[in-house]
Amino acid sequence: MEHTPLATGILERFLRYAVVDTMSDPHIQDRRPTTPGQMELLHMLKTELEGMGLDDIELDGKGYLIARVPSNLPAGVLAPTIGFMAHVDTADDVPGDGVRPRVVEVYDGKDIQLNADVVLSAEKNPELARYIGQTLVVTDGTTLLGSDDKAGVAILMSIASRLLQKDAVPHGEVEMIFTSDEETGAGMDYFPVKQLRSRCCYTIDGGVQGEIEAECFNAATVEVEFLGVPYHLGAARGKMVNSVSMAVSFIGALPRNESPEATDGRYGYYCAEEIRGASARTHVVFYLRDFDLNALKRRVATLHSLAGTTEMLFPGGKVTVSEKYVYYNMYEAIKKVPDVMKAIQVAGQRLGLPLQEHIIRGGTDGARLAEMGIPAPNIFTGGHNLHSLYEWAALPAMEASALLVEQIIKYWAEVSA
Repeated sequence: MEHTPLATGILERFLRYAVVDTMSDPHIQDRRPTTPGQMELLHMLKTELEGMGLDDIELDGKGYLIARVPSNLPAGVLAPTIGFMAHVDTADDVPGDGVRPRVVEVYDGKDIQLNADVVLSAEKNPELARYIGQTLVVTDGTTLLGSDDKAGVAILMSIASRLLQKDAVPHGEVEMIFTSDEETGAGMDYFPVKQLRSRCCYTIDGGVQGEIEAECFNAATVEVEFLGVPYHLGAARGKMVNSVSMAVSFIGALPRNESPEATDGRYGYYCAEEIRGASARTHVVFYLRDFDLNALKRRVATLHSLAGTTEMLFPGGKVTVSEKYVYYNMYEAIKKVPDVMKAIQVAGQRLGLPLQEHIIRGGTDGARLAEMGIPAPNIFTGGHNLHSLYEWAALPAMEASALLVEQIIKYWAEVSA
């Protein structure tokens, strides 16, 4: 089917970026980016931006790319610099490398057979019906797709190209920001925030068409180490302390109704995300989430308390707990600058695009940026079933996101004028 030039550009870019292996690795602590494919894609983007005619581009060795599109406003008319951000890495929940995207040019409303064993069900994905007759991008059923967040990358690259045309919307200086390792939760650890000129920033890292997000979880990662007393199993009575049993007891004491699979909305959770070890030593990584920071701190305190209880239940065993607060609710920064959200609403009204404000049961690089003093709400990309073999993306939603970004840029130029 025929697409607009904007949609054609977004689709071409997304398909090209999706096949670059950029799955990040949360187990690597001493290298950024954690995987080489992320730098490969960042260099690709830098080359493309230079090909558009941009020369104010910075790419550092930690995996941060900042490109500035100059203002096209008349001399003497000043507008604040605003930014837009997307991340190049993909998650490791399912395989994120070796992606082979497939384009469904005209969706017929039926199930989509991804491979011999995996089917994208129309019944289980009612949002598919919204795009009958439209173009979708799906997986081959063996990997995720990578719309989180290569759809955002493709959208921003396409808008950068449009802003450099003679008939571009009026705009001040715009910073296009591409980051790495967002999926590890540590992608902003070395971000050069002092180099930014932006008054505010918008992350293009959401999902369903029309969803806007200004509030997210507070997040902590807690690592718990269980030390047992190993002994020959045949002579273990009264002597052996099994660290695996300690870990199982610890995890089992957490409330099942406060797990990710049992909560939604504003309810927070405990999640035993990873466990590895043997009888002598077992290591468990917990993800704790809550919209209320005090409630999150209570969850951390609960794990510390449970560590003491576990040591009492397993005399001779030792439990150590260490926590790291990964990101905070970004709404605290956003509410201080009302124009940040007003720009989105006005842009949506101009396009006749219905928008709905949602909360994020997760986080974005924008949450970390908000901690640094730059408000950064999140905008949809059109991706669905993120981090799964059933991931799919709708091209019309990608285009709608790009048009919304363009109108936000125009809003800031008008407000300043």
